[in-house]
Amino acid sequence: MILALRALGIGDLATAVPALRGLRAAFPGHRLALAAPRWLAPMLDLIGAVDQLIDVDGLGPYRWPPLSPDWAVNLHGRGPQSHRLLHTAQPRRLMAFACPQAGHHTGPQWRPDEHEVHRWCRLLAWYGIVADPDDLALRRPPPQNLPTGVTIVHPGAKAVQRRWPVDRFAAVARELTRRGHRVVVTGSSGEGVLAAEVAARAGLPGSAVLAGRTGVGELAALVAHGRLVVAGDTGIGHLATAYATPSVLLFGPVSPELWGPPVNRPWHRALWAGPVPSGRAVAETHPALAALGVAQVLEAAEEVERTGHDLPGAAPAIATRERFSCRSW
Repeated sequence: MILALRALGIGDLATAVPALRGLRAAFPGHRLALAAPRWLAPMLDLIGAVDQLIDVDGLGPYRWPPLSPDWAVNLHGRGPQSHRLLHTAQPRRLMAFACPQAGHHTGPQWRPDEHEVHRWCRLLAWYGIVADPDDLALRRPPPQNLPTGVTIVHPGAKAVQRRWPVDRFAAVARELTRRGHRVVVTGSSGEGVLAAEVAARAGLPGSAVLAGRTGVGELAALVAHGRLVVAGDTGIGHLATAYATPSVLLFGPVSPELWGPPVNRPWHRALWAGPVPSGRAVAETHPALAALGVAQVLEAAEEVERTGHDLPGAAPAIATRERFSCRSW
């Protein structure tokens, strides 16, 4: 068995897809288990490389089931906590970045200025395993009863500093609606109030608020069959990359050079005002993000849509009113 640890969120798992597929190709006769939170289980079928999910959420003490992995692979971080957690699974060998604090002296050195996708591919390369950093696509799930061809505005993010102001998201949603987009507002179960405020300020009906109504699999399907995604630096942006859905992603304080979409895909646009010192409380939008204006976002949206329409097999851009309004939850 090969045991890989990535006990984080949607975007984190999406950036590890090339590494997971590299492991699958390198160990075809082994079972590949992923240690990650249970709520990410729908992602496994979309990735197509993982055989088993082991429910691990964070790096606290954990009692592993009997595994005896041949390799434990740390796709979570640099250690020492993640290294030590994997050691308790009693693997024969550990594939990880060098971390003397955890007693792991082999492996490559951690680089803080490295894009998250390339980081894990480089880790595997040090151990002789090939992983393609461009192998980011996920299986496209059927839409089922979800609306298709919609523009998705996603105002939330785990850290408040990474949230663009509500009034600006609302202004973008309002103008995109005026231009003929069918806009929905998504978010986690804890972001319902935020999503509802954006929708109300944009003049959208309550039915346009999908925050808390879509699990991971449904959110992936919504993006896969969507027209456009407008969001901050969060997981849904990585889903847009995986499905080549045109996207405008607003970055700050972290640079898109570390977490953004591939630069050779012009149907994704990462907006970034550059490194700007914070000088603010952590409970406020970071200045690098606050420096981005509504007109800039709308211009980028028009550009990525124009490029996205030229992609082979591009999905229809417009959702019908009947399909959108008749969705029953």
